[in-house]
Amino acid sequence: MAIHTAVRRAEVPPEVRRNRRRRTLEGWLFALPLVFGIVAFQAAPIVVSMYTSFTSWDGFNSPRLVGGRNYVDLIANDPIFLQVVRNTIVFTVLGVPVTVVLALVLALLGNLKVPGTAFLRMAFFTPYVMNVVAIGFVWYYIFGPTNGLINQFLRTLHITGPAWLADSAWVIPAVVVVSAWQGVGYPMMILLAGLQGIPEEMYEAARIDGASAWSRLWRITLPLLTPQIFFVTISQFIASFQVFGLIYVLTKGGPGYSSSVYIFYLWQVAFQQGKFGYAAAMAWLIVALIAVLTWIQWKLQKKWVFYD
Repeated sequence: MAIHTAVRRAEVPPEVRRNRRRRTLEGWLFALPLVFGIVAFQAAPIVVSMYTSFTSWDGFNSPRLVGGRNYVDLIANDPIFLQVVRNTIVFTVLGVPVTVVLALVLALLGNLKVPGTAFLRMAFFTPYVMNVVAIGFVWYYIFGPTNGLINQFLRTLHITGPAWLADSAWVIPAVVVVSAWQGVGYPMMILLAGLQGIPEEMYEAARIDGASAWSRLWRITLPLLTPQIFFVTISQFIASFQVFGLIYVLTKGGPGYSSSVYIFYLWQVAFQQGKFGYAAAMAWLIVALIAVLTWIQWKLQKKWVFYD
């Protein structure tokens, strides 16, 4: 014979309920400034920019809805936009591997237990926190066609150097060099932290087994460092699509549009040509492109990144 026992839910005293409501209200009041900031400075601009991308707007007169014409014109009727996309892809393809490999080499050197490694870390991290305008002016002098330091050195070897920043064949590689020098500090520190997290016992066991330094690098260091390598690769990839300051200071997008990259051209379209709807469409295209390419890299990382 089954016995059923009714369990009555305990009643919450009114005082406890009032305290709960008061704490909930206090929590929302404390969170309100943050929620307001997110809505006012992030969510609202996103919605407005999406709407603006479907309009023709000069920033002064009322926006006029044009549907998807901005997107069609960008892809089908704007040869400068297509050139800018090519420039950005070239900048990314050159810049990301150079920066990541250089950061890895510097991290390996900075992880050595020899005198001077602390100075090495500081020396290569400092440009990352420097003002990009100051960096641009210094490198503008270094790349000068006549009195630049590089061409002066080449003349001592009886070599005539190119006009680095005025030659369409050399301008993007020159900017890549500056970008790598300026941006290598952050990925170097990330990779250095990853190196210092690898247990020393693994290296000791490999030495006992007779593994060479090269073998330890390929079989221990690099596999265990792949999560950090993946992170800095994604970070540099996204940053390369957003470069603006160096282009503005060094080349202004020239000669012609040979060094104009995506964000710089977007700025020109918006603030020099007054085509804010067109620029908003450009912004949403780059967001979509970065999202798709990042998703592809995220899927591919399962084949070479080791988290265990």
